Amino acid sequence: MKKATYQIWIEGEAREYPAGTAFMELAKEYQPGYEDDIVLVMFNNKLKELHKRIKSDGVVSFVTTRDKAGRKSYRRSVTFLMQRAVNHLAKEDGKQVTVRVEHSISQGYYCKLQGQIPDEDYISRLKQEMLRLVEEKRPIQKNSLSTDEAVRLFRELGMHDKERLFAYRRSSKVNIYSIGNYKDYFYGYMVQNTSYLKYFELELYEGGFVLLFPDKNTKETAKFVPSHKLFHVLKESTEWGEKLDIATIGALNDAIAQGRIRDVVLVAEALMERKIGSLAEEIASKPDKKFVMIAGPSSSGKTTFSHRLSIQMIALGLKPHPIALDDYYVDRVDTPKHPDGSYNFECLEALDVELFNQDMSALLKGERVELPSYNFRTGKREYKGNFKQLGENDILVLEGIHGLNDKLSYSLPKSSKLKIYISALTQLNIDEHNNLPTTDGRMIRRIVRDARTRNLNAKETIAMWDSVRKGEEQYIFPFQEEADIMFNSALIYELAVLKQYAEPLLFQIEKDCPEYMEAKRLLKFLDYFLPVPSEDVAKNSILREFIGGSCFHV
Repeated sequence: MKKATYQIWIEGEAREYPAGTAFMELAKEYQPGYEDDIVLVMFNNKLKELHKRIKSDGVVSFVTTRDKAGRKSYRRSVTFLMQRAVNHLAKEDGKQVTVRVEHSISQGYYCKLQGQIPDEDYISRLKQEMLRLVEEKRPIQKNSLSTDEAVRLFRELGMHDKERLFAYRRSSKVNIYSIGNYKDYFYGYMVQNTSYLKYFELELYEGGFVLLFPDKNTKETAKFVPSHKLFHVLKESTEWGEKLDIATIGALNDAIAQGRIRDVVLVAEALMERKIGSLAEEIASKPDKKFVMIAGPSSSGKTTFSHRLSIQMIALGLKPHPIALDDYYVDRVDTPKHPDGSYNFECLEALDVELFNQDMSALLKGERVELPSYNFRTGKREYKGNFKQLGENDILVLEGIHGLNDKLSYSLPKSSKLKIYISALTQLNIDEHNNLPTTDGRMIRRIVRDARTRNLNAKETIAMWDSVRKGEEQYIFPFQEEADIMFNSALIYELAVLKQYAEPLLFQIEKDCPEYMEAKRLLKFLDYFLPVPSEDVAKNSILREFIGGSCFHV
């Protein structure tokens, strides 16, 4: 028998609400106590949209635009708003114009119009149309279709990337969102209506435009900070994906289903080897470069990359010597700590900067130097007879998170350093309107590697990921544009291989864990991919650093 009212716990207090009350009503009641807009709720540890209704007793917590899930929902909804506005202007102008959301840049998404090159007038009109829709408080409605119905809908709408994507969908239902008559599918939840979407900006950039969102201040759009080098690496990767006819997950699944994936794997690895070889040739052409400084965020494949680069340099007559900057950690008792008392191994002060500069300067002068080795078990630096002396063809390959920061190598002449930024900049998109965050690819890499090499389960890796990201944003990303070279370590096929390793690990996370929601999101994401066995992955592939079987000690 259904109850007339249900007991709902909010902020430690029990309240009674009539059955069928929308979570929107609770959000309105409690919004004055929150600085940021409430856009979703957690109900009994499950994420819910505000239009959903109370059907049982339970615990409610509010999700705002400051929270990770709320921030993603806001960005997703503004993107949908922008698409709806592009569609309206196309009809108004009598043109066939559509928009593709290509990749993240700064605090926004880089978008390209198909059928028109945007100019200042167009961007102004687009912004005004978006603001008009915000002012009108248009509802963002959600309907569930069968997968077959969704495929037919996307075919009719000309959204062929989505048509391809859902041809491989195992789930029987697809959620379709709409603003008025404009319909689309999105990977994740939306806000209730357009009135939430006040904070955005549009900036012309590189033949397209950037749709900008708020950052930490959720009620102010972040300033556009162009990352020209990063953009052009992403553009190059996107172009290669298009040449292979694999720009989206659906296209990758086509290649797998049609038996073409072995060729895709071979071509992707050949492209990467060619890039590494070209980089080695560039280093060889600059004999004054004695220090190759490699840095990048977690799970970028820095170790395998440094080994493969070294091999290519050896083939050109150079004598590379890999050095891990971790060997210059101060003794653990001297390591700086976070406010909670845990060790901060990611800050620059965790390294003995003075000793590093002393050793490197001596090597540059041609002196013989004994280099340290850090014992992570004892937390102390040791010396084991590792002597180095640089000859004419010797070069040091230094790998660590602070490699691009000149404060680390302040005493070394700029002319002696070549800085390389490496990251896994995923070139695939889910479809034309849902980009694939590069952080998701790196997190899946790390979950697989941590389970294999560090005896950490997926729950532990997910729990520490926000801290890892915070360190990257503080110590790595601010220096990426100072790199002489940017290298993309993402492989177009890799998530189809990682799927079979990551899924069992994610399924181990229990529903009552705080990490369950993120695990569920990643499982839904991996469900888009058809699996690819790892047999054809080369032993020297960067992917082997994560799944195992590498010919290198990684």
